[in-house]
Amino acid sequence: MVTSSIQQGREFRRPTMVMILLNAVATAMMLTGVNVALPDIANDLNVGAKTLSWIPMGYLVASAASVLTFGRLADMYGRKRFYLLGTLGVIISSVMTSYSQDVWQLIAGRIFQGICAGALYSTMFAVLSSVYPESKRGEAIGYSVSAVYLGLALGPFIAGFVIDAVSWRLTFLLHVPLAVIVLYIGSVYVKTEWKTEEFGVFDWMGSVLYAVGVVSFMIGIANGYTFQSAVMILVGALFIYCFVRHEKGHQYPIFDVYMFVNQRVFSMSCLASLFMYTATFSTVVLVSLYLQYLKGISPSKAGLILMIQPTAMALLSPFVGRLSDKVEPRVLASIGMLVTAFGLSQLTFVDSSSEITTVIMALFAIGLGFSLFSTPNAHAIMGSSDGNDFGRAASAMSVMRVLGQMMSMGMVALVFTHILGSQQITIEVYNSLNFALGVCFGLGTVLCFGGMFLSLARGRLHGR
Repeated sequence: MVTSSIQQGREFRRPTMVMILLNAVATAMMLTGVNVALPDIANDLNVGAKTLSWIPMGYLVASAASVLTFGRLADMYGRKRFYLLGTLGVIISSVMTSYSQDVWQLIAGRIFQGICAGALYSTMFAVLSSVYPESKRGEAIGYSVSAVYLGLALGPFIAGFVIDAVSWRLTFLLHVPLAVIVLYIGSVYVKTEWKTEEFGVFDWMGSVLYAVGVVSFMIGIANGYTFQSAVMILVGALFIYCFVRHEKGHQYPIFDVYMFVNQRVFSMSCLASLFMYTATFSTVVLVSLYLQYLKGISPSKAGLILMIQPTAMALLSPFVGRLSDKVEPRVLASIGMLVTAFGLSQLTFVDSSSEITTVIMALFAIGLGFSLFSTPNAHAIMGSSDGNDFGRAASAMSVMRVLGQMMSMGMVALVFTHILGSQQITIEVYNSLNFALGVCFGLGTVLCFGGMFLSLARGRLHGR
């Protein structure tokens, strides 16, 4: 059965939602559980600070480079099909990564994992928007976002105990059982498919230009102040420019430039998302390093503290999702960015003598702010698109999210490279580490205010 009709897919809403929720938890656990393991990985594999940053960033670069490609292919050949293929790929790549014998095998495994996750990121909201009407879409997105945050909370929590009891290698397998269940539900109970009515042709040139541009740009940023880095940044910018020019002239683009230019709600919401994720994504990594190095806290206890931010997000997101069906997204999202900026500003000034309660309150503020931002912003992006463009709209949203996450880690890599260099993190460099953490949190605070301006400028979604 192949359909793009919301009404026809109504009978599959429940298993589709269960499938989405379980995978949202699993993917988020995969993303954040590893962050708690970074100090142990560094010690076990003798990894310096600069190379260590590529363990999370390799995953993000690969996701960002592949997400547009998968979004368009999913629109053409089936959103559920690529969602399940991505799930299968995540399972395989996770097992491979857990057996890595050196840091370069581990980074390669994370890159493969990120490519597979790109198929999930580009299809999750497209599948939800395909099966839920606009009047219920905000609530549905709210539940899925809440599931993501539940996974973000469980990842550091479970990973911390697993690392203390067994090994950091097991953190790459925590999500696999849930992913297996998702494959079963999607294959057996979701007996439908969604894809565009206008098939067209796939834009391979655009896909290559975009991927090469993103990878080159991020390698340049992460490698610090060198001539080679400047060349890579210029190469990346040139390929992205050529990509935009190419997409404007293609009948079936993987990224609809005109939708981005002509639809103010869509474009401003995407840019606000880019700023927000750039400002906040590295928070878990940075706070984990602060707690384990500067405060001497064990991975399991650090994981408990790191649960605070995503737990607040998980509890509040369904309520905010329902609220976004009635209240303008720009209002809720802008308030959320202001609250997040406050939380990040508190982390800017912590040091080894700071009270843990300061960190806890700051993480709660960031979680509260992000819950007010995320669901309304996603609702605005998907609500400004029609059914045939759900895949590309979801891909654009995923691109902004993953690019933001990638730029956040790129910012960390750049700051760490400039302040710490390639040396391992030991007690002799703790003062430099503390300064680097403060710089990163300060930059995040500034970015939140920039995103708030974009959020306020987006215009109305309801009653357009």
